[in-house]
Amino acid sequence: MTMLEDHSTAAPWPTAYPKGYAVVDVETTGLARDDRIISAAVYRLDYRGDVEDHWYTLVNPERDPGPVWIHGLTSDVLADAPLFPDIAAELSERLDGRVLVAHNAMFDWSMIAREYARAERTAPVQQRLCTIALSKELRLPLPNHKLESLAAHFGVVQQRAHHALDDARVLAEAFRPSLRAAARDGVRLPLLECRPLTEWSDSPPAPRAGYQPSYRGAGGASSWRPSRKRPACPYPNPGRYEPGKLLRQGMRVAFSGDTSVDRELLEDRAVEAGLHIATSVSRLTSLLVTNDPDSATSKTVKAKAFGTPVVDEAAFTQLLRDVVAAEGQAPRHGQVPADG
Repeated sequence: MTMLEDHSTAAPWPTAYPKGYAVVDVETTGLARDDRIISAAVYRLDYRGDVEDHWYTLVNPERDPGPVWIHGLTSDVLADAPLFPDIAAELSERLDGRVLVAHNAMFDWSMIAREYARAERTAPVQQRLCTIALSKELRLPLPNHKLESLAAHFGVVQQRAHHALDDARVLAEAFRPSLRAAARDGVRLPLLECRPLTEWSDSPPAPRAGYQPSYRGAGGASSWRPSRKRPACPYPNPGRYEPGKLLRQGMRVAFSGDTSVDRELLEDRAVEAGLHIATSVSRLTSLLVTNDPDSATSKTVKAKAFGTPVVDEAAFTQLLRDVVAAEGQAPRHGQVPADG
């Protein structure tokens, strides 16, 4: 990797690294595809991760604010807040030309992209960087991948968890040493492409058979997309999930029906945990995740015929917290050893 001399520290700096970053945090009414942003914060950083400025705003979601016990923003607090179209231009100014950085960046980016699409605008973001992915690239000795653990590792004190401005501050302060460690060791940053949405509907039409609901991407592609192809799971299938026990890497997991969390986000979490995403149910399927086990979909019918274990989304989300490492694999941070 080509290196550039950084005269402020006399240390080499990778020339391929981005020229600036926008560390973002959004609080939302929930995790589903039709949920809304209720507050947003952006810390702008220069190429070395030093803070240039910060910005924060409330956003009126025009609906129930959701889990007030988490974010503390009531309907009364949000009543006089600006609507997203009113703050979109200022947010664009702070994102433009920068890599969007967030903790679990896929979620923050998807929420932002949807809000822009509702406002019939396009988010000026080309790339995103997830600090969870970066911490893994750096092999940081974290007990789990929560923001509080990353903050504690770098000695950053969090004052108001789930407040967008403080979460963004904490992340910016933790990202700076992470970025410099990556530059020092010549680590390639885990940058991902962001494809802004050009159209959006909170009430999409019923999907055609064999397709999953989605949204229209840049270029005017269809509002429905084929199931996303993923890399092959590197772990052997250990067999069926046993109710009451833990999941194990390599298990084949299928999904059926609507989920409250965006399906791709849920699948990404499963893949990250070392599970195999199955597009259909067979005798080899370890587990079916569905919120409607009594529906007559092909997957639920086959699951009953094969005796495949079934859990709902909430139970599956809990199971993802502790996944047993595959046989012969050393457990990663936050993972359970193979002997349970």
